[in-house]
Amino acid sequence: MTDPLTLPEGQDSISLDRRSFLRTGLGGALFLGTISVTAGLSGCATSPAGRLGAVETRMDARYKFQFLTADDIKLFEALLPAILGSALPEPANARRMVIASTVERIDAGIQKFGPANQKELRQLFDLLNLGVTRVTIARLWSPWPNVTTKQANGFLERWRSSSIGLFNNGYMALTKISNVAFYGYQENWHLSGYPGPPEWAVQALPQFRKA
Repeated sequence: MTDPLTLPEGQDSISLDRRSFLRTGLGGALFLGTISVTAGLSGCATSPAGRLGAVETRMDARYKFQFLTADDIKLFEALLPAILGSALPEPANARRMVIASTVERIDAGIQKFGPANQKELRQLFDLLNLGVTRVTIARLWSPWPNVTTKQANGFLERWRSSSIGLFNNGYMALTKISNVAFYGYQENWHLSGYPGPPEWAVQALPQFRKA
């Protein structure tokens, strides 16, 4: 669905952390805030999933989710096949494993964002997880576990080409964090054409050997 994320020259994770991730404006911020409150009152998952969710697919309880809720995990399990497309392996078991590990890296990456960006992402995820807004705004009748890749692609394309800034920025947020979590993983570098750090850097900088 999308190309790997490329940050503009001079822009790093720190600069992303200093400004609004979604850049919603006052109206959008109020709308998202209202949705988050409604989601909490309606019984949507509001606490981090802990050792549940994607780790069950991996049969591995070593990772503990600290940001993504159980509902968020289902959201990304539905969206990642549309976002990553043919970059995912075809065998079903391998595909599930890669999706699960990517969801874990999404959670780990969001933990490095500042509170303001984390708050906006929480509001965005609540918007997509709440049944009434999933139907009316995302135009998806089925819960995320039942959404097909074709339906997820349609949703992403509608938000990408929408005239509403909140939807455009929501699309960018979802695809950027997904691409970074997938293509930023060393075993997936070759899928984006990145050969990895030069050998002299690996030898000179210990942190590269630990990547």
